[in-house]
Parts: sequence; structure tokens; C-alpha cells
Amino acid sequence: MAAGAGLSPPLAVLESGYGKDNGALLENSGAEGRENAKQSKGGRPPRSLSTIQLCGRAVRHANSADLDVDFGSLDFKSPSEEKGGFLPIFRSGSYAEIGPKPYMEDEHICVDNLVEYLGPTVDCQFAGAFYGVFDGHGGRDAAVFTQKNILKFIVEDTEFTNCLDKAIRNAFVKADQALASTCALDTSSGTTALTAFISGRTLVVANAGDCRAVLGKRGRAVEMSRDHKPNCSIEKLRIEKLGGTVYDGYLNGQLSVARALGDWHMKGPKGSFGPLSAEPELKQVILTDEDEFLIMGCDGLWDVMSSQCAVTIARKELMLHNDPERCSRELVREALKRNTCDNLTVIVVCFSPEPPPRIEIPKTRVRRSISAEGLSFLKEVLDSNI
Repeated sequence: MAAGAGLSPPLAVLESGYGKDNGALLENSGAEGRENAKQSKGGRPPRSLSTIQLCGRAVRHANSADLDVDFGSLDFKSPSEEKGGFLPIFRSGSYAEIGPKPYMEDEHICVDNLVEYLGPTVDCQFAGAFYGVFDGHGGRDAAVFTQKNILKFIVEDTEFTNCLDKAIRNAFVKADQALASTCALDTSSGTTALTAFISGRTLVVANAGDCRAVLGKRGRAVEMSRDHKPNCSIEKLRIEKLGGTVYDGYLNGQLSVARALGDWHMKGPKGSFGPLSAEPELKQVILTDEDEFLIMGCDGLWDVMSSQCAVTIARKELMLHNDPERCSRELVREALKRNTCDNLTVIVVCFSPEPPPRIEIPKTRVRRSISAEGLSFLKEVLDSNI
């Protein structure tokens, strides 16, 4: 690890659970999702499969709200209750490419200013941001629908202003059930879902599937999500307890992820607990001035690149040009150079208008042969054993 990097605060894991379906569906977007529409304000990439998909956002705002955590519930504070200290300013950029696959099934969303994006129709009295990556399979329907509706399901949930983690869980389950109920959608289509909801200094990441979010903390990678692969010991145990099997790394010999929205041809009746779960895992952290950026990417990136490698590349790029969009593009290009076999979608979210500062390495007479990245990895291993 590069000298000068501090220890990260412990991550608080919010236990995941199913919520009840609240109300009717907000919109039926199956047909609309198949249109070759323009890039939306939310950050959806273009639909063309022959061209590179690209989306960037750079919206600044000064008002921020803090978020307290109390026994798993998240209570919003007004900006006047902010007690000074680091206040993030959100800038994001994204880049997506079809890669070696014949079809593009990824979707994503970038919202740097929630108040501006949601407008007066939603009672959103706090500043914040929202980002999501959705890696579809078996067709585009599930990814398109989830990208268009997941944020609405969150902000219109009855728990939104009182308990954010419950609202997010409910939104994932509601989107999953909607994929079975909406006639215009292909029920055999599925998608992983990774979202990041930020309010003030509080970052809440929800994940169902094998996309990944990684926090760049003064050059050190801090993983904010866990890959839900069927052969992961925790997921394998859960799958087998619910009557499923893992064969050659695939759930029931069919699916390479243990959690996903949709895929109703593999699930039981609504409300039942099956081996394939739409239940997200949540992690939250309070951002500090050491937290420089967040990388969100589909498995096409992480199949060929470690979390620490991605943070090292991103930090180097941001120090050169301070452009999260160009940074996302470089990560995609690097994954292609490493012969990834999947679609690629990457979002980079910066928390400061300034580029990451240079990390000064203390002068020493003792010569060392380990790189800064190697030191970071060693420190992470030592920290985990304390």
C-alpha cells in the first residue's frame, strides 16, 4: 500500500430480507425498453449494438445531508444538521461496450443530483445521488425494465424516508415480481442488479448478482459488495438448503449467478424461497476525505481484473485528467486488452472536484522490492487478520 493511506472504517453490513409488494406497478416498460431510444437523463446508454455505448455525467451541487445509522435503519438529516467535515460533490462518468458478445444486454443509470432528477413530483428534501449497473442475460427485457424502474420503486416505497435499507430491499423484490407479472416482458429474461444510493456522506450499496462496487480509498481498494457466484461457499450452502444444486459452477447447471432478478422459468411461485434469490445484500459506509471515488462494473470487468488493479488504474487516470468518463473508458479498454468474454459496463463516481492527490512515500535508506499495489494488498490482508 502506498504510504500515507489510513485504515478504512469498518463496514456495517445491513442484513438483507424480503419485503412485501407495495401497490401496483409504476409503469409497463417492456415495449419501450426495446426501442432504440436516446440516452436518457438517468444515464442509460444508447441501444445500438454496433457502436460503443457511452454515458457521462458531471453535475455539482453544494447542499448535502447526513444520514445516521441506528439498528439498521437509516434516518435522513437536513443540511442544517450537518456538523461540518467532508462533504462529497458527486461527479460521474460511464462507459459501456458490447465486447466480444453478439448482443449488448447491460444497462446502467447515473444520477448525480437526485433532487434535480426526481423533480417536484417526489418529496425528496435531501441532496444525494444514485447509480446502478444491470447485467442482463437471456435477453434485454429484465435489465431494461429494472434500469427504468428501480429508483422509482425505491423513492415511492413507504419506508423511503424512514428506513432506506428496507426501501431498497422492497424495491429489488418488487422489480423481481414485476418481471413475472408484466405480460410484455420475457419471463425467461433475467438480470443482476448493483445500486449505490448516496445521501450526504452515507453510501449504501445493494447487490444481487456478480456485478461489483469498489471504493478507492487513497489508492487502496475497499470492496463494497460480494460476488454472488453459485460456487461461493455461502451461496452454495444456501442453494443446497433450498433444494438446488451447483454443477460445474452453475446454479442447477443453468445459471452462472446465485442471485438475480427475473429468470422466472427457474423460480417457484411468488413469495416462495427458491435457490435463485432476488434478495440483495446491503453495505453502508460513511464517506471521508480519504474516499476518492467509487467504481461500479459488471462481471466483464472483474473477470479479468482485480479490485485493487482497477483502483490503481482509475486513480492514475484521474490524476492525469480528472475526468471520470475517460477513466471509465480506460478501464473498459484495459479489460478488452485482457480478453474479457463479456459485455462491459463501468461507472466511476468521484467525490471531489479535485483530482486525487499524489501519495508521498517516506524516504528510507532500506531498499524495497515490493510495489505500492503489493503493499496495499499486504496491508489489507494484515488488517483482515486483526
